[in-house]
Amino acid sequence: KLFLFPVELPKSVDPKEILCRILQINEPGKALTKTVTEGEIIVLIASAKKQFESSPACVTLQAPVRICGDTHGQFGDALRLFQTGGFPPISNYLFLGDYVDRGRQNLETVLLLMCYKIMYPNNVFLLRGNHECARINKVYGFYLECTQRYTARVWEAFQDTFTMMPLSAIVSDRIVCMHGGLSPKLKTLQDLLNAQRSLRDFVEGSLELDLLWADPVEGIQGFEPNPRGASCGFGKDVVQEFCEKNDIDLIIRAHQVVQDGYEFFADRKLVTIFSAPHYCGQYDNRAAMLCVAEDLQCRFEVMEATILTVKEEKSKEFSKEEKSRDDKEGKAEKGEKETKETK
Repeated sequence: KLFLFPVELPKSVDPKEILCRILQINEPGKALTKTVTEGEIIVLIASAKKQFESSPACVTLQAPVRICGDTHGQFGDALRLFQTGGFPPISNYLFLGDYVDRGRQNLETVLLLMCYKIMYPNNVFLLRGNHECARINKVYGFYLECTQRYTARVWEAFQDTFTMMPLSAIVSDRIVCMHGGLSPKLKTLQDLLNAQRSLRDFVEGSLELDLLWADPVEGIQGFEPNPRGASCGFGKDVVQEFCEKNDIDLIIRAHQVVQDGYEFFADRKLVTIFSAPHYCGQYDNRAAMLCVAEDLQCRFEVMEATILTVKEEKSKEFSKEEKSRDDKEGKAEKGEKETKETK
């Protein structure tokens, strides 16, 4: 599809001003497309890309920090996370990826987070999820939203920015975070620092793909093929061995819907965090945020689905094709078959 560059790109944008407009979008006459131009979006996310480029593939940060899982375009619920924990820079945040697809306000959600990243680069950290890959978000809602509300130019610009997002994080030298999970190619923390970025999509069997896609699986040992059709599943022995070898207390990841918003694995050495309540309007799950104190004591803040969230999602009419699409992840990185995905 051919498209034209915006008629005029501003030389710069003020992320604080854009943020103020985004926070007002639910007011009458202040929809995103009426208050933020395509040119402003492109310049803004180019600025975010520079922030990501200045950081390594594995970012290091110090507690205290609040860690959030998938938000998937649920803008109202993303705001609730900040309302619960305090808006930056009052509180520090680490998001584990999957900001787009599935939800109804993907642009608002990802722009909100990128504004905060630009404004407070040392207080807000954003990792890449598997839905920040072009092959996935072209199918599961983000591309359609970009082209319906703006043009394909916006989607292309986001893909360029997504490629530079970090793939993992280490908190206070004791906690390892990523979107997906562990990999047969992940032996030491240095491997996280050496991970490659800059690709829109990662190849099967790579460390980078596993960091975005791998899942913990009960009842197995070592690594096995992932039922999703991409990456691998890993057993609790893999978690325990990695933590012991690298002197790590906890692994925090996202990537899967869990009923209570969080779920432990491998004798509490790994925890899954999911931060989109009433996900897709089809689950009755809670959402959670993991709060890591300066002394590394951890506690969970759990959010129920609001009445507004439920009404908004129930009012959305899904066609049979859309329902099928929401229940299945579709084509994985190298496979052609569709497999069920819970996020």
